[in-house]
Amino acid sequence: MTAQPPPPRLYLITPPLGDPAAFTPALNAALEAGDVAAVLLRLEAADERTLIDRIKAVATAVQRRDVALILDGHPQLAARAGADGAHLTGIAALEAAIGTLKPERIAGAGGLRSRDDAMLAGEAGADYVMFGEPSLYPPPHAGDDRERADRPPFDFELDRLAWWAELFEPPCVGYAGSLDEVLPLAQVGADFIALGDWIWTHPQGPAAAVAEAAGLMSSFPA
Repeated sequence: MTAQPPPPRLYLITPPLGDPAAFTPALNAALEAGDVAAVLLRLEAADERTLIDRIKAVATAVQRRDVALILDGHPQLAARAGADGAHLTGIAALEAAIGTLKPERIAGAGGLRSRDDAMLAGEAGADYVMFGEPSLYPPPHAGDDRERADRPPFDFELDRLAWWAELFEPPCVGYAGSLDEVLPLAQVGADFIALGDWIWTHPQGPAAAVAEAAGLMSSFPA
């Protein structure tokens, strides 16, 4: 008999943070609510010293739970700030940073717009590939709400994940833009499910959102 694969683990994506202290209660609650493997930390623009201080503050909450802290970009700060790795958007960014990160730290790849891009990321040594995410960077102008504008159709994401999971060894992360997308991503073979901004704006709070996603995972693969 073929063993059933383990259920995917959760991968939380923070909003862009300026004041980690104000965000820590919500982050702690989310981390306690489900099986979280990693947190992708997005940071508001600041000078290097301030960024390092913010990363260290979040690392304290994340890593004490044996959860990996991944930076959205900033690969040059990962070692200095004690993060576990960085998520790079696009092949050029991955190739430029991977020598800085590996082998001690995680190099994740996103912004993969084609199968060729995904295969190039794997060949370059990415520790995981992410599919379906919107742009992880804040819009260029205040009030310009374009976070999801360049997100591919969900069926496209499912197809890409199923292809990768069947043929390649590095883990794949599927981006869930809502609770309804969590289980379909698991069913096509995602190793991790990324939960974005919707969990932080959930009416009952982020812990409830993560618990709902984790509850779906507990029923997988039934």
